[in-house]
Order: sequence, then C-alpha cells, then structure tokens
Amino acid sequence: MSTTEKINESAAIKVWAEDRTIMVELTDGRIIGFPADRFRILQKATNEELKEVKIRLNGFALRWEKLDEDITIPGIVNGNFQLPLLKTVKDRKKRIAAL
Repeated sequence: MSTTEKINESAAIKVWAEDRTIMVELTDGRIIGFPADRFRILQKATNEELKEVKIRLNGFALRWEKLDEDITIPGIVNGNFQLPLLKTVKDRKKRIAAL
C-alpha cells in the first residue's frame, strides 16, 4: 500500500471551527486544520455558520447544511483546495470585497 493510499483511509472522528480555521481529528490520531477561505462557499460564511459543520459519510466528508457545502476528508488531507492560500489579512479583505 502506498503512502497516498494510507492517507486516503483516514477518516474524521471530530470536527470544529476555531475562528476561520476548520480543525479535523482523524482516526489515525492526527489533527489537521485548514483555512475556511480556501473554499469559495466557506469564505463567505460567518464564523457562526462555520461552526455548524458535521461529519458525514462515515467520517469521509464534512457537511455544512445551511451553506449546502460538502468537502471530502481525502481531499483536505491531500491539499485539494479551491482557492490559493491568502498570506495576509489585507489579501483576505481584497478577496471578500471582490465578492
């Protein structure tokens, strides 16, 4: 089994939002986080909306019902994001202003 296959077998057992970061605890013991602003729908969400995330598909997906957004755990672990990383608050403000 390759390293990539092992990574894709990890599932979420816990998820929460801290500010604008989504944190995920995986079955293999890792805790990973990613900026909500790396996804188009999540970047528009309020902090309260981000907190409404649920684990779905036996731990292989995250779901925000009100936002109608689903993100897969293998995609997150492999770094498959829709948008580039914003390095500064100024960059984030520019992106939001463009919406």
